[in-house]
Amino acid sequence: IILAVDYGYERTGLAVCDKTETLASPIGTIKESYMPKVARRIFEAAEERKAELVVIGLPKNMDGTEGFRAERTRRFAALVAEKTGAEVVFVDERLSTVEAYTYMNITGLPGTKRKGKIDALSAQIILQSYLDAKKNG
Repeated sequence: IILAVDYGYERTGLAVCDKTETLASPIGTIKESYMPKVARRIFEAAEERKAELVVIGLPKNMDGTEGFRAERTRRFAALVAEKTGAEVVFVDERLSTVEAYTYMNITGLPGTKRKGKIDALSAQIILQSYLDAKKNG
């Protein structure tokens, strides 16, 4: 099982894939800003689902460079790897949130319900991107 994480300052989205590693599904949002607490919750989610791999969205600038957010995400990923013992890989998350908002617009999800779902949907998009890339070699 693969667990995906869209790490954020206030909310962190989570998603998992099916056993065949074909389809990603959102599983929820962690509403916490303190990095060690978020890492602990990731550990709990990984343990509960017996995840062997954690995919974390890496926020890059549009020109492909890494800034402060990417550095913070790399520090967070190191903490997750230490706590879970699982392999951690990064996936470029550029435009995943834009894609998530586009999906919500298409499906007509009301604005009041978006805030609680956007991060988990972004994690799902990150994981699906990883699965598709892995499948297509």
